Amino acid sequence: MKIHSLAVPPSDAEVDAWRAVLAAARAADLPGRTGPARVEVAGRLQVAPARGRAALWAAGDGTGVAGLLLFTDGANDHTAFLDVLAVRPDARRRGAGTALWARVREELLTRGRTSVSAVLDTGGPGEAFARSLGFENVLPMAWYAQEVPERPGEPETAPGYALHCWPGLSPDGHAASLAAAHGAMEDAPSGDMDEKVVSWTADRLHAAQRLVLDRGGRFLTVAALTPAGEVAAYTELVLADPEGTRALQYDTVVVPAHRGRGLGRAVKLRMLAEARLRHPGLRHVDTTVADENTPMRALNEALGYRRERGAAVFQLSL
Repeated sequence: MKIHSLAVPPSDAEVDAWRAVLAAARAADLPGRTGPARVEVAGRLQVAPARGRAALWAAGDGTGVAGLLLFTDGANDHTAFLDVLAVRPDARRRGAGTALWARVREELLTRGRTSVSAVLDTGGPGEAFARSLGFENVLPMAWYAQEVPERPGEPETAPGYALHCWPGLSPDGHAASLAAAHGAMEDAPSGDMDEKVVSWTADRLHAAQRLVLDRGGRFLTVAALTPAGEVAAYTELVLADPEGTRALQYDTVVVPAHRGRGLGRAVKLRMLAEARLRHPGLRHVDTTVADENTPMRALNEALGYRRERGAAVFQLSL
């Protein structure tokens, strides 16, 4: 099986071929879910990641693709993230996946990486293939989905706090406080992952938001502010395809000193209302939650999220 490296960024024709593989794999593995939009695939492939360097490969006969993120943030130069390794259903069990993995592993060893991780659905072909290579489940989680109501009710208020919504980049005046609030994610479940949490700054926050925008997506932040203007809680929503019907809920965080006051619920409900207003075609919001994150699972269930399928972070030590 001939595997060739793609230039970064790849050509439009290579983007189309990549998308065709992902669409075929998704149709087989997740019946009823449409393949990724072209704007999403092109954005991920043609706009450089903010935290590292991308390496891309494709099978010469167009049957499979693989993409690797090699972190260069200083804290995680020892590890990497396998963003995708997909093979068309009609070409599976013919050596394409094994050949692609061989190139990925060679790159990891060449770059001195001692581990690699991937997020995979449990119980499917991805998990079976990963386990055959020695990957282990280090953080069980699940995908949850929520329907966006056609007419969201009046968002809840947060007594003592002001709720604000920022489309795109967060305002400079609040970026530092929002970055500090991101630091509260350090107590979120991380299992036995090798990837380390890096310190958030206003510049890093804007770089992460700008990456979504540069890749053709939309970014919304809802934050609860104290009377002094400090961020006490926030939630983030990303539309990789602004014309699509599904969005992805990123982080939802309540700063420890402000927990127990309903702020997580308040920012999530305000986000639903804002998303529906700004994106009328939006129908579903997807998110992942670690199995051991009981408070967030309870909150999401109360808001109408339903569990769709199991997933996990799988990791391999090299």
